[in-house]
Amino acid sequence: MKDLTWLRDIETFLIDLDGTLYRGNEVIEDAPAFIEWLQSSGRRYLYVTNNSSRTPEQVADHLRHLGIPAQTEDVFTSSQVAAEYIKTDGRSGKRVFAVGEGGLYTALTEAGCEVVKEGPADYVVQGIDRDFSYEKLKHASLLIQSGALFISTNVDKALPTEHGLLPGSGSLAAAIRTASGTEPLVMGKPAARMIDFAIERLGVSKDRAVVVGDNLETDILAGVNADVRTVLVLTGFSKEEHIESAEGRPTVVLHSLTDLRRHVEGTEQ
Repeated sequence: MKDLTWLRDIETFLIDLDGTLYRGNEVIEDAPAFIEWLQSSGRRYLYVTNNSSRTPEQVADHLRHLGIPAQTEDVFTSSQVAAEYIKTDGRSGKRVFAVGEGGLYTALTEAGCEVVKEGPADYVVQGIDRDFSYEKLKHASLLIQSGALFISTNVDKALPTEHGLLPGSGSLAAAIRTASGTEPLVMGKPAARMIDFAIERLGVSKDRAVVVGDNLETDILAGVNADVRTVLVLTGFSKEEHIESAEGRPTVVLHSLTDLRRHVEGTEQ
């Protein structure tokens, strides 16, 4: 068996949400106890989510509704990553044309950006937008062609729902990319930026952190891209048979968060 004793030295956990802590509106059984254990043992954690539509407060509310401990400061969304990037980017202007929902607008405004309705703009920032229209596509495309930097919060192609797979942020990004002829700068997983900014935000070292998630294509690949070790839990999207063909392979594969806790504590059987 692979040596997993390094897990005992991990101080910070960057944790995915859907598929790792819950599935839709159903909590994964051992998730609340795992977070409570992190708190009681003094280990740090941050919820890292590609969801761009919700504010951190809304994400935390949803977690608490499911019985999972969460405060606003525990949440880091792809909209916040985009806002953080703009704050640290070298462009002098902070005018943003936003294609998105409340979580994106809130993150941009709190970062000091001027959100414009048409232009001119220094950035076009796009996330999930269930009111996406031809007019928004037109304005985004023209602004990018005029020199605005195209940023996508995440390129998740689809949103799983009880009705089936619905168009995700990546589907809208593809439309703007096609219209403008420009590739977006991606903020959320699997890009490294979300993990890099999370590490910086917490002030921890990469060798004492781990990314925990259920999706090889997003969570695990983000950790690989950011050079942070990863744990794939088999409670959600990806299964063991998917690993061999995955672009990014996890450092560790475990069945549950309980298994992860036992390895960190050194009490595994």
